Amino acid sequence: MAEPNRPQDRRAKGPHRSRGTRAGEELRRARVPSLGWRHRRPNWSISTQGLLPRVRAIADTGFLVAFGNRRDRHHQWAVELAERVTEPLLTCEAVLAETAFHLGSSALALAFVADGLVKSALVASEHIPRLAELAARYADRKPDFADLCLIRLSELYPRHPVITTDLSDFRVYRRGRHEAITLIHPPKL
Repeated sequence: MAEPNRPQDRRAKGPHRSRGTRAGEELRRARVPSLGWRHRRPNWSISTQGLLPRVRAIADTGFLVAFGNRRDRHHQWAVELAERVTEPLLTCEAVLAETAFHLGSSALALAFVADGLVKSALVASEHIPRLAELAARYADRKPDFADLCLIRLSELYPRHPVITTDLSDFRVYRRGRHEAITLIHPPKL
C-alpha cells in the first residue's frame, strides 16, 4: 500500500535555526541576500584566478551599514567590495553593536557573521590598557569605543587595511605612534 503524501520536514538544522525560537526565525529572515552567491559558486574564486584582488581587511561600521542598507549612498560600493571578500573581514563586537543600532536590526548584524562576511577578532577585555592609552591619546577627537577597537585591530593586523566611510577620523588615527592606517573607502562623491 502506498504511503500517504507527507509534507517534507523543512525545518533548518542547527541550534540557532529552531522553529520554536523567535531569534532563530529572525536570523533566518535576515540572511544577507548579497552574500547568497557564496552558496552557489564553485569552490574556486575569481580572486584566486587573479581577476580581482583578494580583500583581507578590517570592517568599520560605515561599511557594514552601507552594505546592509540599500538606501545608503555607499551601498553599491559596499556590495561590490563585499563580492571580493574571500574570507571574513575582521571586526569587533563594538562595531557589530553600532551596526545593529544603525540598521535597526540585530538579526541582520548577526547574519553578517553567520554568512561569513565578518568575524569578531578582538576581545576588548584583553586589551584594556592599550585601549585606555588610545582613548587618552585621541581624547580631543572623542573617539567612540568601536574606533578604539579598530585602531587596536589595525595594530594587531598591520597588513589589513580598514574599510571605512569615516575618513575624517581614520586619516588622523595612527597605528603605534606614527604609522598611518591604510584605508579602503568609497570614492568621493
